[in-house]
Amino acid sequence: MQTISYTPKGVCSRHMEIDVEDGVIQAVRVVGGCSGNLQGISSLLVGMTTDEAIRRMEGIRCGVKPTSCPDQLSKALKSAQ
Repeated sequence: MQTISYTPKGVCSRHMEIDVEDGVIQAVRVVGGCSGNLQGISSLLVGMTTDEAIRRMEGIRCGVKPTSCPDQLSKALKSAQ
């Protein structure tokens, strides 16, 4: 099992950890940010392949910000590929 540890930039969340095994997301933990939304996103990602998660989340913006927590999660996953 690989644990990706990532410090997001430009968003409210402060730290992300993603457990991946054989290209499939096993768990997601996010410190900071919008708790309910991130718990929901984290739950939905479990069992999804990293490629599919990147495809679905990459480029999502938060209001006028050029990024979002989902976009930062995609960057975390890409950093480990």
